[in-house]
Amino acid sequence: MRILISGASGLLGSALMRALRAEGDEPVALVRRPARAGEVQWDPKQPLDPAKLAGSDAVVHLAGKNIAGLWTKKFKQEVLESRVGGTRTLATAAAESYRRSGKPQVFVAASGMSYYGDRGDELLTEESSAGRGFLADVVQQWEAATAAASEAGVRVVNLRIGVVLARDGGALKPMLPAFRLGLGGRVGSGKQYWSWIALDDVIGAMVFALKSDSLRGPVNAVGPAPVRNDEFVRALGKELHRPAIFPLPEFVVRGLMGEMGQELLLTSERVLPAKLNAAGYRFRYAELAEALHAALASGQ
Repeated sequence: MRILISGASGLLGSALMRALRAEGDEPVALVRRPARAGEVQWDPKQPLDPAKLAGSDAVVHLAGKNIAGLWTKKFKQEVLESRVGGTRTLATAAAESYRRSGKPQVFVAASGMSYYGDRGDELLTEESSAGRGFLADVVQQWEAATAAASEAGVRVVNLRIGVVLARDGGALKPMLPAFRLGLGGRVGSGKQYWSWIALDDVIGAMVFALKSDSLRGPVNAVGPAPVRNDEFVRALGKELHRPAIFPLPEFVVRGLMGEMGQELLLTSERVLPAKLNAAGYRFRYAELAEALHAALASGQ
């Protein structure tokens, strides 16, 4: 397959490029700078010529502004626009290309499990309703921006990605310095659920979605065993051979990080990969301990 990938230089994009090459596919990076050989240039804020998608079997859209930062009104608007605008640009071009040539047949777009909002102990699947909050609103608009492609007949998959476990990015990277010093611990009450997924399984789910005709619409890209935050930090401390006894109180999270801390660290989302399980995806790392070990083994 020839697959166009936005965000190809990021944590997920670079890993996906490697995985696709290993499978004998032809990944092609969508870049904002002038394109080199084997790349395609685009501007997320400008219409994309559908001819640039000619001959591509699929599109994977991963680009978007990092949500870590001071959540000012301006910053939040930039987060929203980077996701919705870029997605709409690609989906519109994919739709027109499909009408002209029958390609691309698949459009896999990154999304987030924040769709569900703060739901306590409720078990959440792709059939669950949307939640409330800034990120839940962003995800709803983000997914809606793929409508042009699905309405044209392209098979669209919206991957609602959970807490990604990777040494060089994702959720672990900012946590590791404190935990390696033995200063880590639960966040807030520690009772909130964190639905994690190993980097290898995020990439595995993307490749699976590209090649599994039965998958379409929202798909939860999370591991099969979500855990509470206090269990997560104990497992991380054990893997690093460090205590995890220094809690980060809720009032400190809110005071230092504001709304971002509330939504990223204190929100409880107990999400299950119902569609991936039903479609027969086999997780490489189904348990938290083995996923943490795999993520950290080469970097301790």
